[in-house]
Amino acid sequence: MSPESQASEALPSRRRRTPRGGRHRGDESFLLPHGSPVLVLAVPGTARGAGGVPEELARLVELEHTGQPTLVGYLEGDEGNLGALLATLDQQRPDEPGAVVVPLVTGPEHETEQAIRKIVAAAPIRAVAAEPLGPHPLIAEALHDRLADAGLARADRIRMMTMVTAAGGVIVVTPGDAFAVRQAEVSSVLLASRLASPVFTARVDDQAGVQAAAAQLRGSGVQRLAVAPQLIGFEPDARYITAAAEAAGAEHAAPLGAHTALARLAALRYAEALSAALSG
Repeated sequence: MSPESQASEALPSRRRRTPRGGRHRGDESFLLPHGSPVLVLAVPGTARGAGGVPEELARLVELEHTGQPTLVGYLEGDEGNLGALLATLDQQRPDEPGAVVVPLVTGPEHETEQAIRKIVAAAPIRAVAAEPLGPHPLIAEALHDRLADAGLARADRIRMMTMVTAAGGVIVVTPGDAFAVRQAEVSSVLLASRLASPVFTARVDDQAGVQAAAAQLRGSGVQRLAVAPQLIGFEPDARYITAAAEAAGAEHAAPLGAHTALARLAALRYAEALSAALSG
């Protein structure tokens, strides 16, 4: 078999699922051929602090997109530790990665990415670290859904757009540094387009920044504010969500949790990382 055909066989094939009604119609999935590298979701923190959400997302990735088991590894603690997990995996094919590790974070987080790359480099098998889930338009979709779930936005399930919003303005709060906030502005712009309402971005643990965003929104005439957390929910910074909403004098949506859009992104980041590794 030629190197080109080997690479083609190793890459996930793309299939279009049968269209479904509602907000999630038109999903795309990735079928992994036998012997493909294992997809591992890398989770910041410990298994106890994650509350089972990563495992729910792993099942969504399996059922909706890959057709093969998705594993979960944690960066801290002994239970489900990422390094220990990678040490148990076999190298199926010596000429390609044995695992692709997808950071289960919604945007760039330098410390998390550095920790993952260090663990991947020390693994006894050849492993590849993928990019974080965001920025990506699917993050805006997930934020929109959580706002709708909280009664803070109304979703038109036929046109997949929001026609009327319960909140007149939204503050997207995200973990990370100033660079992460700038990256999260991609979600904010797309969310504003979906809601036809102004959307600002702030760091979730920066109460002064959240208050400044709230003041700008109220200065433009917005009466009711909503905070949309761009967090999956188990990140250490998730504890600041309620404080951010209080600082803004706003209601808040739930974290993204085990959302189908995040499962789609995990499969996409896997496919991108594997493609780059095989062609590099």
